Amino acid sequence: MRKLCPNIDKDDGLETVLEVPIPEEMFASMGNNATLRSQNMLSWMRAQNSDKWSQPLIAARINELRFLLYLVGSPLIPLQVQLGHSVQKPVKDCSIQASTAKYIVQQYIAATGGQPALNAVHSMCVTGHVKISVSEFHQGEDTTNVKTTQETGGFVLWQKDPDLWCLELVMSGCKVISGSNGKLSWRHSSNQRTPISKGPPRPLRRFLQAWLDPRSTANLFTDATCIGEKIIDDEDCFILKLETSPAVREAQSGPNYEIIHHTIWGYFSQRSGLLIQFEDSRLLRMRTKDDDDVFWETSTESVMTDYKYVDGVNIAHGGKTRVTVFRYGDQPANHSRQMEEKWKIEDVDFNIWGLTRLHFMPPAEILNEELAESTK
Repeated sequence: MRKLCPNIDKDDGLETVLEVPIPEEMFASMGNNATLRSQNMLSWMRAQNSDKWSQPLIAARINELRFLLYLVGSPLIPLQVQLGHSVQKPVKDCSIQASTAKYIVQQYIAATGGQPALNAVHSMCVTGHVKISVSEFHQGEDTTNVKTTQETGGFVLWQKDPDLWCLELVMSGCKVISGSNGKLSWRHSSNQRTPISKGPPRPLRRFLQAWLDPRSTANLFTDATCIGEKIIDDEDCFILKLETSPAVREAQSGPNYEIIHHTIWGYFSQRSGLLIQFEDSRLLRMRTKDDDDVFWETSTESVMTDYKYVDGVNIAHGGKTRVTVFRYGDQPANHSRQMEEKWKIEDVDFNIWGLTRLHFMPPAEILNEELAESTK
């Protein structure tokens, strides 16, 4: 991962530390020699706030990248995970399926390091890189090739108990920032002309996708039910299922859209107790200007590999995520699309000194809105 870049203000000045490290592969693609790569990287950084983003061709590419990063790189989990230090729940009056799920979660806690090791983690900083590719675009019964090549990027993820986190993800000149300050969560891109999306506080899917926070994962699935078994990559796994309640779906719906369902599945290895695969499926109904209903169905599947211990906590350092998106309801615009992300964790540090709530402040636009609402 490259952590330094040319000095923006002085060509002969000291190199600048990148806020988000980028993969060497991404830096190498910027030119065929070190001088050209540095010049192109410098131009790319200077262009972040320029009017070049408004040009039609560049704007179209940025919109495509933002779509990928929002949908694949920084999606949110529908449930607010409670981060109590104990995830043990009583099994009294539970069904067999629910009590079995609680037992499986306890085995997962042991496999990831045990309750004392998990409780010792109060904050973290993670750096890594991703590769996102897009498959064919299907419109109606026709198939059209999308000219999007494989994109490479890097990310930095900060987190602090109980529900403070911030993700910065850079890919091919587009930067997406997602965060939560404990009261609300938000996402926005480096193109400031786009509105900032915000909502109730929710955890980032990447926490569970890379299993960077096993305690959050255990808390999430402790209310699940065991619905059976399945073999995944020659591993016998238990299947835990979690349905989002109507109250949660209603709270996350808006005036122009409704979440019809959002379901989560976890596949836990019977041999190791670790989480091998994570899936979720969401169906969204949107109301168009013509007062028609359009449905968006998103199915996501993540497979985790390369588990390693960091300070006594066993977390996955690599994996693959596949996303399938269906849009239907408006016949001429019906289409489906598939995307794939390969990710790898480079560095993980726990219990970061000096990390406070000020590091998780939302953008100024959101702060101004909250201030305006509080003065009404």
